[in-house]
Amino acid sequence: MESYQIEHLSFRYALNASPALRDISLTVSEGEFVTVCGKSGSGKSTLLRQLKPSLAPHGEREGRIYFCGRELSALTLREQTERIGFVLQHPENQLVTDKVWHELAFGAESLGLPTPQIRARVAEMASFFGIQNWFYKDVRELSGGQKQLLNLASVMVMQPAVLLLDEPTAQLDPIAAEDFLATVAKINRELGTTVILTEHRLEEAFSLSDRVIVMEQGAILANRPPRLVAEELRACHSDMLAALPTATRVYTQVKTAVGAPKDRALKEKDACPVTVREGRAWLDGFAAENAVHTACGNTQKPKPFSDAKDGTPAVLVRDVWFRYEQNQPDVLKGLTFRVEKGQLYAIVGGNGTGKSTALAVISGVRSAYCGTVRLCGKTLPELARTHEKTVCILPQDPQTLFVRKTVALDLADMLSQQRLTQEQKDASVNAVARLCGLENLLQRHPYDLSGGEQQRAALAKVLLLKPKILLLDEPTKGLDAHFKQTFAAILASLTSSGVTVIMVSHDIEFCARYADRCAMFFDGGIVSEGAPREFFAGKSFYTTAANRMARHLLPGAVLAEDIVRACISGGTESGDSPETPNGSSPDVSNGTLPDMPDTATQNGLSDFAYPYFSKQTAASDKIGTSPSRTENAAESLPSQTRSDKRKRLLRRLCGILFAVLFVLAGIACAHSPQGWQLTLARLLSVLCAALALGCLLPQKTLGSSDVGAPMPKERLSARTWAGIAASLAAVPLTVLVGVYGFGDRKYYFISLLILLETMLPFFLSFEGRKPKAREIVLISVLCAVGVAGRAAFFMLPQFKPVAAVVILAGVCLGGESGFLVGAVTAFVSNFFFGQGPWTPWQMFAFGLIGLLGGVLFRKGALRRTKLSLCVFGGLGVLVLYGGILNTASVLMIQSTPTVTQLVSAYAVGFPFDLVHAVSTVFFLWFAAEPMIEKIERVKRKYGLMESGAQHSEES
Repeated sequence: MESYQIEHLSFRYALNASPALRDISLTVSEGEFVTVCGKSGSGKSTLLRQLKPSLAPHGEREGRIYFCGRELSALTLREQTERIGFVLQHPENQLVTDKVWHELAFGAESLGLPTPQIRARVAEMASFFGIQNWFYKDVRELSGGQKQLLNLASVMVMQPAVLLLDEPTAQLDPIAAEDFLATVAKINRELGTTVILTEHRLEEAFSLSDRVIVMEQGAILANRPPRLVAEELRACHSDMLAALPTATRVYTQVKTAVGAPKDRALKEKDACPVTVREGRAWLDGFAAENAVHTACGNTQKPKPFSDAKDGTPAVLVRDVWFRYEQNQPDVLKGLTFRVEKGQLYAIVGGNGTGKSTALAVISGVRSAYCGTVRLCGKTLPELARTHEKTVCILPQDPQTLFVRKTVALDLADMLSQQRLTQEQKDASVNAVARLCGLENLLQRHPYDLSGGEQQRAALAKVLLLKPKILLLDEPTKGLDAHFKQTFAAILASLTSSGVTVIMVSHDIEFCARYADRCAMFFDGGIVSEGAPREFFAGKSFYTTAANRMARHLLPGAVLAEDIVRACISGGTESGDSPETPNGSSPDVSNGTLPDMPDTATQNGLSDFAYPYFSKQTAASDKIGTSPSRTENAAESLPSQTRSDKRKRLLRRLCGILFAVLFVLAGIACAHSPQGWQLTLARLLSVLCAALALGCLLPQKTLGSSDVGAPMPKERLSARTWAGIAASLAAVPLTVLVGVYGFGDRKYYFISLLILLETMLPFFLSFEGRKPKAREIVLISVLCAVGVAGRAAFFMLPQFKPVAAVVILAGVCLGGESGFLVGAVTAFVSNFFFGQGPWTPWQMFAFGLIGLLGGVLFRKGALRRTKLSLCVFGGLGVLVLYGGILNTASVLMIQSTPTVTQLVSAYAVGFPFDLVHAVSTVFFLWFAAEPMIEKIERVKRKYGLMESGAQHSEES
């Protein structure tokens, strides 16, 4: 029986023009182990997430997916959770509890299983995975491999029929990755669970698979058993050949290079090897019938250990000790090593040994309590005083570098403080984008990219800084084999320009191929170091697959190229290679295989021209020199640029001054007596707060231009009319019943009734469709923002952002959602400010503003511009909120109010209402643009509110 049957599946993300999946037709049988591979952005993760609807991204989808004979979309959420397991790429993203045993039981508890059954399943899986020794540990104490194994065990507690894994070994060291995949294979073999795995590192996964699917640009390029996939990729000259296991790659390249001569031809009966053991057997058979050059030389050309003229190392770490907290054990224990200028220094080692911590200490992000770190002969404090941008670090999580809404803006942001013209900045951004293969991704949001694409975007940002010392933490994580060659060419260009690169990596093959020196990190220090060939040749586990495959015949072989050259050299001392079928000689002497072209040049490395020692910087030999240290460069800048910088500096100083005055005015409010002194102190406090925020917050003057695209006039849906009816009829009636029926003594009860009445239209939107938790989460976040904003400005009476948040909720999410946000925000925030008879009135007033904002926007009367939003916000607070609350103040005192009393109450409350209106205008002016952009992005990305609107139109 088929676990999955996919028929003509196509998918396009909501924010993308081109499809991510193109006419995928695929069948996965029950109990099969399938590996999906391909370049970054080829659609692997997108395809995998389509197989579990609760994790499927929002977009336009065509085609059908069947799960065990049923339409996949017909599965309930419980059935999805119970029968389809999913393991994410980042272990921390899937952990939700604090203890190991809690994590194991969490899924089964969520399914509502009986306690004895949960205990039995947890015990069984803990024994199966060997978790008994750390069953009661805190999850924060686990290594990366243990966390990923815990995620797998937690999923298997629910006994799924299918296990989906999205690059689960990307964060793991080689030994942990091998152990993890062996466990997955054991699950597939002994439990019969269907496994679908996406992976870049195919050395282990390839041999475990029953079938390998190769994807390219959203389509299936190959879909066959592993041994046949290699032949198919070789026939079509695919770049994915470089990603295949070493034994398979050596076999295909030797077969291509040897060609037709009978005395050296490969036997047809020889099957393509996919494991190290099969590769070793194949190599023995080949050596028995063909001459093999056993004295193969190094395919690399290592640099001299030091090329610095004065002998000063680029990085010198001496006896460094570091711990995160005083009572915790040391992470770095006497770390000592040196790296010469222009070297690529690779550090390998297991998870949790301190490699990333060492980079943090070298970069100055962390401070060691003992020892010294010298960069280019200077200590870190000396570099900090001179403001030299000597070192830059690419973190393990590339998302920590992204701060803007598109890749293009993120790259341009790195050059915002550099003394370059706009043309130079644009040229640098375009060049580095072409170099890193980001030309088609510049207008995408960085968080919408795949893992490999995010890694390339983060690398591009780091390259724009042009440091002397570049620290890379797992830079090849998520990169496909094709781009790794480009990345290696980038590093070669940097080191040839004098840049020193220190790289922490689990990618043994990459380190062995391209590093100048390698080091083994263990227990807080470096235990061994040497040139790549010497370093890897004598190891059993932290070595390359090529070395494990050929060490009995070729002791010096470390790379696949070493084996290929030994096989095709024919035993001659000169090592001359026969020509390939296309007439060109397979050049393996420089580490480049016949199917590995120099893609870096094609991608624009020469155009980027990493100008470390250009004419502008050669005089001072300072990279990223601050403006105060380069007077001649400052003189060449346009006067307008210097004037703008002086204005920005003046504005910031004024902002700091007004912030200080705001604090002083707040103190004065606390000590002023009642009367005009208190009123004056409050007015001064409000004025200083507004001026300080206006000076310090980033501003972008848009005038009356659109913040977002205006919504065309629409016919209001039935649920919106229900919200209007509930707001304009049921809610006021409920308030009046509370005033006259209960004498304002049941305001808690009345508030809860209003909450139910405001939530009813929102839940009506779920009629005819399944509710989306993301919708409720988004509205809850807006409520939380309103409550937090009201609490943050507690010292300023009436100066609150609540009305602004409510208006934006109504404009972006609809009138009923706006009413819900206003009512809930007022109710919850009064737990901090005090509940009373005024609470239902506040709930109604805030909710009405949000409702009308949403209705007027839907009808086209309100445009999403700063000017129109500010006008509506100011008038809404003055007329609606002020009128309702001032009326309420009279009704809470007088049972039979008069017109004179109502007018007097409004006149007395007008100054407070005016301050509230001004604050609403202020917050809308500065917060409308970023908040609308973020809400609209979330709506488009996750398809929020769309299905409800479509249902309303259909009805």
